[in-house]
Amino acid sequence: MTSLAHPQLSGLGRNPAAPQEALVRLAAHRAGRHGMSQRRGQLADAVVEALLTHGDGHTAVGLHGDRISPEMRRRIAEHPDPAIRDAYTDFVRDMVDRKVPMAIDDLEEAYGRPRTALVRAPSPSLRAAVARAWHDRPLAIQADLLADPEPQVRTAATEHEQPGVPPEWRERCLADPAVRVNVARYVPLTSEQFARLMRLMRSEDEEVVQAVAGNPHLSAEMVAQLLDTEDPFVRVAAAQSRHVDAETRDRLYALVEAERADGNIDAEIALWWNFTEPAWLREAPLDERLTYLDCPHTPFRRVLTSCHDLPEEAWRRLDNDPDLAVRRTAARRPDTPPEVLEELVRAHGDVFHIRPLLVDHPNFPRHTLRTFVDEPNPNVRCIALQDPELPVRALWQLATAPEPFLRRGVARHPNIPDALLERLLSDPDPHVADDAAANSALGLDRMYRILAAADL
Repeated sequence: MTSLAHPQLSGLGRNPAAPQEALVRLAAHRAGRHGMSQRRGQLADAVVEALLTHGDGHTAVGLHGDRISPEMRRRIAEHPDPAIRDAYTDFVRDMVDRKVPMAIDDLEEAYGRPRTALVRAPSPSLRAAVARAWHDRPLAIQADLLADPEPQVRTAATEHEQPGVPPEWRERCLADPAVRVNVARYVPLTSEQFARLMRLMRSEDEEVVQAVAGNPHLSAEMVAQLLDTEDPFVRVAAAQSRHVDAETRDRLYALVEAERADGNIDAEIALWWNFTEPAWLREAPLDERLTYLDCPHTPFRRVLTSCHDLPEEAWRRLDNDPDLAVRRTAARRPDTPPEVLEELVRAHGDVFHIRPLLVDHPNFPRHTLRTFVDEPNPNVRCIALQDPELPVRALWQLATAPEPFLRRGVARHPNIPDALLERLLSDPDPHVADDAAANSALGLDRMYRILAAADL
């Protein structure tokens, strides 16, 4: 993490070009240790020894697995200080007790037992953690979890549709309050099972009604029984069903939109923060799918963008869709024209938390990247930094931006000159200075001056 007080040290700690000697010296400073916690790859034994000498249990939490050598793993296992020796194990066990999801490999390492043994551990919290983490467990193991005497274990075992609930277990699960809501979301329901859930819905069990409404296996008769429900989540789910006609769909969406306009927060979430979608549309015949190009409801058009067999005219319309999210997802198809990609990015920038970026699309005209430097919108201007050979003049220009995220992008750029890197090391925003110190272009002499200034 970035040290707000010592950003050069935290940045240097994660600099991939920092030599071993520099890292050993950095280990004596808390900010340096924070930076090293974000380094990728295995740490040298000498660096681990320094971290153990100067750090504490918080430092030792990150010293496990492939980050350290087998020799250092033995060293930590035999450490005289239990705060060091048990740091990682205690951390994982604390997360398990707090029901924080952990990777199955982390559970096996911390508890020192294979998943096949952990799933039968005495601790219900641990069995539940394994159920959440072991996604490809065999159905025989799943059956054991479904029969577990502890509700939290059964709940964890049914949170996801896979590995699934065997048909012979569905009746029992739908009768179990611990897993009923989870299972009602995705198992095929018989008429009798649906009727029993409807009775629960009438008893004001909102979670059950919302779960059932999103079940993709509902029949037309079942969906018809949901149409008069006033819950906005149920209305949106019913509107996305394959079994409602366009008029009914429009009516349901209009009811939720009216509630949203009146300030109903549930309606707001159901419309704009609910990521359910009519996935069935992907499997519909092409002629039927094309009729949804005119659908006024965005989720239907967004699903169409994942169908790569659409004709050229359909793609032309999706590329000009009024909804930006639809246009962005449409642009991710394999054969998007270069001009479509450039126009979209130049108008709206890219979405950096979704990979690959649009500018990384094989058809994106990357020779145009440096022309983005002069765009007025800073969110678009930063796209120029995706050019690894961006001219130095352009980097200096972007480094004068008032927006810290632009200066951070310059500080991370591989083509940054020494003089500009030196300037950004002293940037008033600590995140910019941290990124500058983490740039592998930083010279060794400058690294050692940073260490000397901190008396390291």
